[in-house]
Amino acid sequence: MKKITVIGTGYVGLVTGACLAEMGNHVTCLDIDHEKISSLCCGNLPFYEPGLNELVARCVDAGRLHFTAEYSEAIPGCDVCFLALPTPSKEDESCDLSYVLKAAEQLALSMDNYLVVVNKSTVPVGTAEKVREKINDTLTKRNVEIPFDIVSNPEFLCEGTAVTDCIKPDRILLGVDSNKARTIMRELYTPFSVDRAKIFEMDIPSAELAKYASNAMLATRISFMNHLAILSEKTGANIREVRRALGADKRIGSRYLNPGLGFGGSCLPKDVKALRSMAHEYHVSSSLLDSILEINQHQRAAFFEKIASYFSSLKEKTIALWGLSFKPNTDDLRDAPALYLIEKLLDQGASLRLYDPASMPKAKMLLKDLEGLHFCSDEYEAAEGADAIVLVTEWKQFKSVDFEKIQALLKNPVLFDGRNQYEQEEMEKLGFTYFCIGVSSSADLIYS
Repeated sequence: MKKITVIGTGYVGLVTGACLAEMGNHVTCLDIDHEKISSLCCGNLPFYEPGLNELVARCVDAGRLHFTAEYSEAIPGCDVCFLALPTPSKEDESCDLSYVLKAAEQLALSMDNYLVVVNKSTVPVGTAEKVREKINDTLTKRNVEIPFDIVSNPEFLCEGTAVTDCIKPDRILLGVDSNKARTIMRELYTPFSVDRAKIFEMDIPSAELAKYASNAMLATRISFMNHLAILSEKTGANIREVRRALGADKRIGSRYLNPGLGFGGSCLPKDVKALRSMAHEYHVSSSLLDSILEINQHQRAAFFEKIASYFSSLKEKTIALWGLSFKPNTDDLRDAPALYLIEKLLDQGASLRLYDPASMPKAKMLLKDLEGLHFCSDEYEAAEGADAIVLVTEWKQFKSVDFEKIQALLKNPVLFDGRNQYEQEEMEKLGFTYFCIGVSSSADLIYS
Protein backbone atom coordinates (compact mmCIF):
# COMPACT_ATOMS: atom_id res chain seq x y z
CA MET A 1 0.00 0.00 0.00
CA LYS A 2 1.31 3.45 -0.97
CA LYS A 3 0.60 6.83 0.57
CA ILE A 4 -0.52 8.92 -2.39
CA THR A 5 -1.46 12.55 -2.87
CA VAL A 6 -3.38 13.75 -5.91
CA ILE A 7 -3.25 17.52 -6.44
CA GLY A 8 -6.37 18.69 -8.27
CA THR A 9 -9.93 17.39 -7.94
CA GLY A 10 -11.18 17.82 -11.49
CA TYR A 11 -12.15 14.92 -13.75
CA VAL A 12 -8.66 13.46 -13.88
CA GLY A 13 -7.64 14.06 -10.28
CA LEU A 14 -10.80 12.86 -8.58
CA VAL A 15 -11.22 9.78 -10.77
CA THR A 16 -7.53 8.86 -10.44
CA GLY A 17 -7.56 9.37 -6.68
CA ALA A 18 -10.70 7.30 -6.17
CA CYS A 19 -9.44 4.45 -8.36
CA LEU A 20 -6.06 4.37 -6.60
CA ALA A 21 -7.90 4.23 -3.26
CA GLU A 22 -10.08 1.41 -4.60
CA MET A 23 -6.89 -0.59 -5.17
CA GLY A 24 -6.01 -0.35 -1.46
CA ASN A 25 -3.81 2.73 -1.36
CA HIS A 26 -4.15 5.55 1.16
CA VAL A 27 -5.05 8.56 -1.01
CA THR A 28 -5.43 12.23 -0.18
CA CYS A 29 -6.97 14.47 -2.82
CA LEU A 30 -5.75 18.04 -2.45
CA ASP A 31 -7.32 21.17 -3.89
CA ILE A 32 -6.78 24.80 -2.91
CA ASP A 33 -10.49 25.49 -3.53
CA HIS A 34 -11.76 25.27 0.05
CA GLU A 35 -15.40 25.32 -1.04
CA LYS A 36 -14.87 22.35 -3.36
CA ILE A 37 -13.07 20.41 -0.62
CA SER A 38 -15.86 21.13 1.86
CA SER A 39 -18.38 19.90 -0.68
CA LEU A 40 -16.39 16.72 -1.33
CA CYS A 41 -16.11 16.06 2.40
CA CYS A 42 -19.92 16.20 2.50
CA GLY A 43 -20.16 13.68 -0.31
CA ASN A 44 -21.03 16.15 -3.07
CA LEU A 45 -19.05 15.75 -6.30
CA PRO A 46 -18.34 18.80 -8.50
CA PHE A 47 -19.34 17.05 -11.73
CA TYR A 48 -21.37 14.13 -13.05
CA GLU A 49 -19.53 10.94 -13.96
CA PRO A 50 -21.24 7.52 -14.01
CA GLY A 51 -20.16 5.30 -11.13
CA LEU A 52 -17.91 7.87 -9.46
CA ASN A 53 -20.27 8.83 -6.64
CA GLU A 54 -20.49 5.26 -5.45
CA LEU A 55 -16.75 4.69 -5.80
CA VAL A 56 -15.84 7.81 -3.82
CA ALA A 57 -18.35 7.02 -1.07
CA ARG A 58 -17.06 3.45 -0.73
CA CYS A 59 -13.41 4.53 -0.46
CA VAL A 60 -14.20 7.33 1.99
CA ASP A 61 -16.19 4.93 4.18
CA ALA A 62 -13.25 2.48 4.09
CA GLY A 63 -10.91 5.23 5.28
CA ARG A 64 -8.71 5.08 2.18
CA LEU A 65 -9.77 8.37 0.56
CA HIS A 66 -9.50 11.80 2.15
CA PHE A 67 -9.81 15.42 1.02
CA THR A 68 -7.88 18.48 2.13
CA ALA A 69 -6.99 21.99 1.04
CA GLU A 70 -3.69 22.02 2.93
CA TYR A 71 -0.36 20.95 1.44
CA SER A 72 1.00 20.54 4.97
CA GLU A 73 -1.50 17.72 5.53
CA ALA A 74 -1.17 15.97 2.19
CA ILE A 75 2.54 16.02 1.29
CA PRO A 76 4.66 15.01 4.33
CA GLY A 77 5.33 11.28 4.33
CA CYS A 78 3.82 10.87 0.87
CA ASP A 79 5.31 8.24 -1.51
CA VAL A 80 3.81 9.41 -4.80
CA CYS A 81 2.28 12.75 -5.72
CA PHE A 82 0.17 13.10 -8.84
CA LEU A 83 -0.22 16.51 -10.49
CA ALA A 84 -3.69 16.62 -12.04
CA LEU A 85 -4.05 20.34 -12.60
CA PRO A 86 -5.81 22.34 -15.32
CA THR A 87 -3.68 23.19 -18.36
CA PRO A 88 -5.87 25.68 -20.25
CA SER A 89 -4.97 27.42 -23.47
CA LYS A 90 -3.33 30.82 -23.35
CA GLU A 91 -4.38 33.55 -25.77
CA ASP A 92 -1.65 32.37 -28.16
CA GLU A 93 -3.07 28.79 -27.87
CA SER A 94 0.01 27.51 -26.04
CA CYS A 95 -0.45 25.48 -22.86
CA ASP A 96 -0.72 27.42 -19.60
CA LEU A 97 1.51 25.60 -17.10
CA SER A 98 1.02 28.06 -14.26
CA TYR A 99 -1.22 25.73 -12.20
CA VAL A 100 1.19 22.82 -12.59
CA LEU A 101 4.28 24.84 -11.70
CA LYS A 102 2.60 26.52 -8.75
CA ALA A 103 1.61 23.10 -7.39
CA ALA A 104 5.19 21.88 -7.87
CA GLU A 105 6.45 24.83 -5.86
CA GLN A 106 3.93 24.29 -3.08
CA LEU A 107 4.57 20.57 -2.73
CA ALA A 108 8.31 21.26 -2.56
CA LEU A 109 7.68 23.51 0.45
CA SER A 110 6.14 20.58 2.37
CA MET A 111 7.94 17.45 1.12
CA ASP A 112 10.12 15.75 3.73
CA ASN A 113 11.19 12.46 2.13
CA TYR A 114 11.93 10.89 -1.25
CA LEU A 115 8.98 11.52 -3.53
CA VAL A 116 7.89 10.43 -6.98
CA VAL A 117 6.18 13.42 -8.64
CA VAL A 118 3.91 12.30 -11.45
CA ASN A 119 2.70 14.61 -14.21
CA LYS A 120 -0.83 13.38 -14.89
CA SER A 121 -1.93 16.60 -16.58
CA THR A 122 -1.69 16.94 -20.34
CA VAL A 123 1.46 19.00 -20.78
CA PRO A 124 3.89 19.88 -23.59
CA VAL A 125 7.22 18.18 -24.11
CA GLY A 126 9.71 19.63 -21.65
CA THR A 127 7.26 20.15 -18.80
CA ALA A 128 8.83 17.44 -16.65
CA GLU A 129 12.09 19.36 -16.68
CA LYS A 130 10.31 22.59 -15.75
CA VAL A 131 8.66 20.83 -12.81
CA ARG A 132 12.01 19.34 -11.80
CA GLU A 133 13.61 22.78 -11.94
CA LYS A 134 10.82 24.38 -9.91
CA ILE A 135 11.10 21.74 -7.17
CA ASN A 136 14.89 22.00 -7.08
CA ASP A 137 14.77 25.80 -6.84
CA THR A 138 12.27 25.63 -3.98
CA LEU A 139 14.27 23.03 -2.08
CA THR A 140 17.38 25.17 -2.52
CA LYS A 141 15.55 28.15 -1.02
CA ARG A 142 14.57 25.91 1.89
CA ASN A 143 18.25 24.95 2.18
CA VAL A 144 17.41 21.24 2.20
CA GLU A 145 18.37 18.30 0.01
CA ILE A 146 15.50 15.85 -0.54
CA PRO A 147 15.68 13.33 -3.41
CA PHE A 148 12.79 13.06 -5.86
CA ASP A 149 12.01 11.81 -9.34
CA ILE A 150 9.69 13.06 -12.07
CA VAL A 151 7.46 10.71 -14.05
CA SER A 152 5.24 11.46 -17.02
CA ASN A 153 2.05 9.39 -16.78
CA PRO A 154 -0.55 10.92 -19.12
CA GLU A 155 -4.19 10.07 -18.59
CA PHE A 156 -6.48 8.52 -21.20
CA LEU A 157 -9.84 8.92 -19.49
CA CYS A 158 -12.97 9.58 -21.51
CA GLU A 159 -15.72 11.53 -19.79
CA GLY A 160 -18.69 9.23 -19.36
CA THR A 161 -16.50 6.11 -19.00
CA ALA A 162 -13.69 7.54 -16.88
CA VAL A 163 -13.98 5.12 -13.96
CA THR A 164 -13.83 2.05 -16.21
CA ASP A 165 -11.06 3.60 -18.29
CA CYS A 166 -9.00 4.13 -15.13
CA ILE A 167 -9.57 0.75 -13.50
CA LYS A 168 -9.32 -1.24 -16.74
CA PRO A 169 -6.99 0.82 -18.96
CA ASP A 170 -6.13 -0.21 -22.49
CA ARG A 171 -2.59 1.08 -21.90
CA ILE A 172 -0.53 2.76 -19.18
CA LEU A 173 2.25 5.11 -20.29
CA LEU A 174 5.20 5.67 -17.99
CA GLY A 175 7.83 8.21 -18.98
CA VAL A 176 10.65 7.49 -16.52
CA ASP A 177 14.38 8.16 -16.20
CA SER A 178 14.96 6.55 -12.79
CA ASN A 179 15.01 2.86 -11.86
CA LYS A 180 13.65 3.63 -8.39
CA ALA A 181 10.68 5.56 -9.80
CA ARG A 182 10.14 2.84 -12.41
CA THR A 183 9.88 0.18 -9.70
CA ILE A 184 7.44 2.23 -7.62
CA MET A 185 5.20 3.01 -10.59
CA ARG A 186 5.18 -0.63 -11.70
CA GLU A 187 4.07 -1.70 -8.22
CA LEU A 188 1.42 1.01 -8.15
CA TYR A 189 -0.10 0.01 -11.48
CA THR A 190 0.18 -3.78 -11.23
CA PRO A 191 -3.38 -4.11 -9.81
CA PHE A 192 -4.69 -2.14 -12.79
CA SER A 193 -3.14 -4.40 -15.41
CA VAL A 194 -2.80 -8.17 -15.16
CA ASP A 195 -1.35 -7.98 -18.67
CA ARG A 196 2.10 -6.40 -18.25
CA ALA A 197 2.12 -5.72 -22.00
CA LYS A 198 -0.31 -2.86 -21.33
CA ILE A 199 2.38 -0.92 -19.43
CA PHE A 200 4.54 1.05 -21.86
CA GLU A 201 7.77 2.40 -20.40
CA MET A 202 9.57 5.08 -22.39
CA ASP A 203 11.56 8.26 -22.09
CA ILE A 204 9.78 11.27 -20.62
CA PRO A 205 9.52 13.43 -23.79
CA SER A 206 7.94 10.54 -25.71
CA ALA A 207 5.31 10.03 -23.02
CA GLU A 208 4.53 13.75 -22.97
CA LEU A 209 4.10 13.86 -26.75
CA ALA A 210 2.12 10.60 -26.91
CA LYS A 211 -0.87 12.12 -25.12
CA TYR A 212 -1.13 14.95 -27.63
CA ALA A 213 -0.62 12.50 -30.48
CA SER A 214 -3.54 10.36 -29.29
CA ASN A 215 -5.97 13.25 -28.96
CA ALA A 216 -4.89 14.77 -32.27
CA MET A 217 -5.43 11.44 -34.01
CA LEU A 218 -8.96 11.15 -32.59
CA ALA A 219 -9.69 14.72 -33.65
CA THR A 220 -8.32 13.94 -37.11
CA ARG A 221 -10.70 11.00 -37.56
CA ILE A 222 -13.69 13.08 -36.45
CA SER A 223 -12.85 16.01 -38.72
CA PHE A 224 -12.08 13.70 -41.63
CA MET A 225 -15.51 12.10 -41.38
CA ASN A 226 -17.21 15.49 -41.09
CA HIS A 227 -15.35 16.64 -44.18
CA LEU A 228 -16.54 13.51 -46.01
CA ALA A 229 -20.08 14.13 -44.73
CA ILE A 230 -20.20 17.51 -46.45
CA LEU A 231 -18.89 15.94 -49.65
CA SER A 232 -21.49 13.18 -49.35
CA GLU A 233 -24.34 15.68 -49.19
CA LYS A 234 -23.02 17.50 -52.25
CA THR A 235 -22.53 14.35 -54.32
CA GLY A 236 -25.58 12.39 -53.23
CA ALA A 237 -23.54 9.78 -51.36
CA ASN A 238 -24.64 8.45 -47.97
CA ILE A 239 -22.08 8.99 -45.22
CA ARG A 240 -23.61 6.15 -43.21
CA GLU A 241 -22.66 3.71 -45.96
CA VAL A 242 -19.26 5.33 -46.42
CA ARG A 243 -18.62 4.93 -42.70
CA ARG A 244 -19.69 1.29 -42.81
CA ALA A 245 -17.25 0.57 -45.62
CA LEU A 246 -14.40 2.40 -43.88
CA GLY A 247 -15.00 0.76 -40.52
CA ALA A 248 -14.90 -2.73 -42.03
CA ASP A 249 -11.28 -2.15 -43.02
CA LYS A 250 -9.26 -3.79 -40.22
CA ARG A 251 -6.50 -1.23 -40.77
CA ILE A 252 -8.91 1.57 -39.90
CA GLY A 253 -11.65 0.26 -37.60
CA SER A 254 -15.00 1.88 -36.85
CA ARG A 255 -14.34 3.96 -33.72
CA TYR A 256 -14.44 7.75 -33.95
CA LEU A 257 -15.84 7.61 -37.47
CA ASN A 258 -19.24 9.06 -36.62
CA PRO A 259 -20.00 12.32 -38.42
CA GLY A 260 -21.69 14.91 -36.26
CA LEU A 261 -21.34 18.40 -34.85
CA GLY A 262 -17.62 18.11 -34.27
CA PHE A 263 -15.57 17.55 -31.15
CA GLY A 264 -15.87 19.64 -28.01
CA GLY A 265 -15.10 19.30 -24.33
CA SER A 266 -11.99 20.25 -22.42
CA CYS A 267 -9.45 18.01 -24.17
CA LEU A 268 -9.51 17.66 -27.94
CA PRO A 269 -9.88 21.35 -28.91
CA LYS A 270 -7.35 22.49 -26.31
CA ASP A 271 -4.83 19.74 -27.03
CA VAL A 272 -4.91 20.13 -30.81
CA LYS A 273 -4.29 23.86 -30.36
CA ALA A 274 -1.45 23.17 -27.92
CA LEU A 275 0.11 20.69 -30.35
CA ARG A 276 -0.16 23.29 -33.10
CA SER A 277 1.54 25.83 -30.83
CA MET A 278 4.29 23.29 -30.10
CA ALA A 279 4.77 22.76 -33.84
CA HIS A 280 5.14 26.51 -34.35
CA GLU A 281 7.67 26.67 -31.53
CA TYR A 282 9.84 24.07 -33.26
CA HIS A 283 9.22 25.49 -36.76
CA VAL A 284 7.26 22.45 -37.91
CA SER A 285 4.34 22.80 -40.34
CA SER A 286 0.92 22.74 -38.67
CA SER A 287 -1.19 22.60 -41.84
CA LEU A 288 -2.85 19.31 -40.86
CA LEU A 289 -3.72 20.61 -37.41
CA ASP A 290 -5.00 23.86 -38.94
CA SER A 291 -7.38 21.87 -41.13
CA ILE A 292 -8.61 19.72 -38.24
CA LEU A 293 -9.63 22.79 -36.25
CA GLU A 294 -11.06 24.61 -39.28
CA ILE A 295 -13.26 21.66 -40.26
CA ASN A 296 -14.46 21.31 -36.67
CA GLN A 297 -15.67 24.91 -36.55
CA HIS A 298 -17.12 24.75 -40.05
CA GLN A 299 -19.19 21.69 -39.15
CA ARG A 300 -21.11 23.61 -36.50
CA ALA A 301 -21.67 26.54 -38.84
CA ALA A 302 -22.83 24.24 -41.64
CA PHE A 303 -25.36 22.54 -39.37
CA PHE A 304 -26.74 25.87 -38.22
CA GLU A 305 -27.09 26.95 -41.85
CA LYS A 306 -29.04 23.75 -42.50
CA ILE A 307 -31.51 24.82 -39.81
CA ALA A 308 -31.62 28.44 -40.94
CA SER A 309 -32.09 27.57 -44.61
CA TYR A 310 -35.15 25.46 -43.82
CA PHE A 311 -36.97 28.40 -42.30
CA SER A 312 -37.58 31.55 -44.27
CA SER A 313 -36.83 33.31 -40.98
CA LEU A 314 -36.01 32.07 -37.49
CA LYS A 315 -37.62 35.10 -35.92
CA GLU A 316 -40.40 34.06 -33.53
CA LYS A 317 -39.71 30.38 -34.23
CA THR A 318 -39.43 28.00 -31.28
CA ILE A 319 -36.67 25.41 -31.43
CA ALA A 320 -36.26 22.48 -29.04
CA LEU A 321 -32.70 21.41 -28.29
CA TRP A 322 -32.21 17.86 -27.07
CA GLY A 323 -28.86 17.59 -25.32
CA LEU A 324 -26.50 20.33 -24.18
CA SER A 325 -23.35 18.58 -22.92
CA PHE A 326 -20.57 18.07 -25.44
CA LYS A 327 -21.08 14.29 -25.29
CA PRO A 328 -23.40 11.82 -23.49
CA ASN A 329 -22.88 10.67 -19.89
CA THR A 330 -21.34 13.93 -18.73
CA ASP A 331 -22.56 17.34 -17.64
CA ASP A 332 -19.53 19.05 -19.22
CA LEU A 333 -20.48 22.08 -21.32
CA ARG A 334 -16.98 23.20 -22.20
CA ASP A 335 -16.78 23.97 -25.92
CA ALA A 336 -20.08 22.12 -26.42
CA PRO A 337 -21.62 22.49 -29.92
CA ALA A 338 -24.93 23.30 -28.20
CA LEU A 339 -23.52 26.60 -26.95
CA TYR A 340 -22.66 27.65 -30.50
CA LEU A 341 -26.13 26.73 -31.75
CA ILE A 342 -27.83 28.53 -28.85
CA GLU A 343 -25.92 31.71 -29.60
CA LYS A 344 -26.66 31.58 -33.34
CA LEU A 345 -30.33 30.69 -32.94
CA LEU A 346 -30.93 33.44 -30.39
CA ASP A 347 -29.15 35.95 -32.64
CA GLN A 348 -31.63 35.09 -35.39
CA GLY A 349 -34.62 35.73 -33.13
CA ALA A 350 -35.58 32.17 -32.19
CA SER A 351 -36.74 31.15 -28.74
CA LEU A 352 -35.34 27.90 -27.37
CA ARG A 353 -36.63 25.06 -25.24
CA LEU A 354 -33.67 23.20 -23.71
CA TYR A 355 -33.26 19.81 -22.10
CA ASP A 356 -30.28 17.65 -21.11
CA PRO A 357 -30.38 14.64 -18.76
CA ALA A 358 -27.36 15.76 -16.69
CA SER A 359 -26.21 19.30 -17.42
CA MET A 360 -29.31 21.37 -16.65
CA PRO A 361 -27.96 22.83 -13.37
CA LYS A 362 -24.73 23.92 -15.05
CA ALA A 363 -26.59 25.19 -18.12
CA LYS A 364 -28.93 27.32 -16.00
CA MET A 365 -25.95 28.93 -14.30
CA LEU A 366 -23.97 29.43 -17.51
CA LEU A 367 -26.89 30.80 -19.57
CA LYS A 368 -28.76 32.63 -16.82
CA ASP A 369 -28.27 36.06 -18.42
CA LEU A 370 -29.70 35.08 -21.82
CA GLU A 371 -33.29 35.81 -22.79
CA GLY A 372 -35.42 33.53 -24.93
CA LEU A 373 -34.53 30.31 -23.14
CA HIS A 374 -36.91 27.89 -21.43
CA PHE A 375 -35.35 25.07 -19.40
CA CYS A 376 -37.45 21.91 -19.54
CA SER A 377 -37.81 18.83 -17.35
CA ASP A 378 -37.59 16.27 -20.17
CA GLU A 379 -37.49 15.89 -23.94
CA TYR A 380 -41.30 15.87 -24.18
CA GLU A 381 -41.70 19.20 -22.44
CA ALA A 382 -38.98 20.61 -24.68
CA ALA A 383 -40.97 19.57 -27.76
CA GLU A 384 -44.18 21.32 -26.68
CA GLY A 385 -45.14 23.94 -29.26
CA ALA A 386 -41.77 23.79 -31.02
CA ASP A 387 -41.34 24.39 -34.74
CA ALA A 388 -38.48 21.88 -34.84
CA ILE A 389 -36.34 19.62 -32.70
CA VAL A 390 -32.55 19.73 -32.90
CA LEU A 391 -30.79 16.65 -31.51
CA VAL A 392 -27.42 17.94 -30.28
CA THR A 393 -26.19 15.22 -27.89
CA GLU A 394 -26.88 11.52 -28.43
CA TRP A 395 -28.04 10.55 -24.95
CA LYS A 396 -29.39 6.98 -24.83
CA GLN A 397 -32.82 8.07 -23.61
CA PHE A 398 -33.35 10.00 -26.84
CA LYS A 399 -33.06 6.75 -28.82
CA SER A 400 -36.32 5.30 -27.49
CA VAL A 401 -38.51 8.38 -27.63
CA ASP A 402 -42.23 7.95 -28.35
CA PHE A 403 -42.27 9.94 -31.58
CA GLU A 404 -46.04 9.67 -31.99
CA LYS A 405 -46.35 11.53 -28.69
CA ILE A 406 -43.63 13.95 -29.75
CA GLN A 407 -45.35 14.65 -33.04
CA ALA A 408 -48.55 15.58 -31.25
CA LEU A 409 -46.63 18.05 -29.07
CA LEU A 410 -44.81 19.78 -31.91
CA LYS A 411 -46.16 22.68 -33.89
CA ASN A 412 -44.43 21.14 -36.91
CA PRO A 413 -42.87 17.64 -37.11
CA VAL A 414 -39.34 18.67 -38.11
CA LEU A 415 -36.18 17.05 -36.76
CA PHE A 416 -32.57 18.08 -37.29
CA ASP A 417 -30.40 15.16 -36.22
CA GLY A 418 -26.93 16.44 -35.36
CA ARG A 419 -25.64 12.97 -34.46
CA ASN A 420 -27.22 10.75 -37.15
CA GLN A 421 -28.97 8.85 -34.39
CA TYR A 422 -32.14 8.07 -36.28
CA GLU A 423 -32.88 6.44 -39.63
CA GLN A 424 -34.17 8.80 -42.29
CA GLU A 425 -36.64 6.33 -43.79
CA GLU A 426 -38.17 5.52 -40.40
CA MET A 427 -38.51 9.18 -39.42
CA GLU A 428 -40.14 10.09 -42.72
CA LYS A 429 -42.59 7.18 -42.35
CA LEU A 430 -43.55 8.68 -38.99
CA GLY A 431 -44.35 11.92 -40.80
CA PHE A 432 -41.28 13.90 -39.85
CA THR A 433 -39.33 16.21 -42.09
CA TYR A 434 -35.89 14.86 -41.25
CA PHE A 435 -32.39 16.23 -41.72
CA CYS A 436 -29.15 14.60 -40.65
CA ILE A 437 -25.47 14.93 -41.55
CA GLY A 438 -23.89 13.56 -44.71
CA VAL A 439 -27.13 12.31 -46.27
CA SER A 440 -29.11 14.28 -48.84
CA SER A 441 -32.62 15.04 -47.58
CA SER A 442 -35.74 14.62 -49.66
CA ALA A 443 -37.34 17.48 -47.75
CA ASP A 444 -38.35 20.78 -49.26
CA LEU A 445 -35.86 23.33 -47.90
CA ILE A 446 -38.41 26.14 -47.76
CA TYR A 447 -40.52 26.33 -44.63
CA SER A 448 -44.21 26.64 -45.36
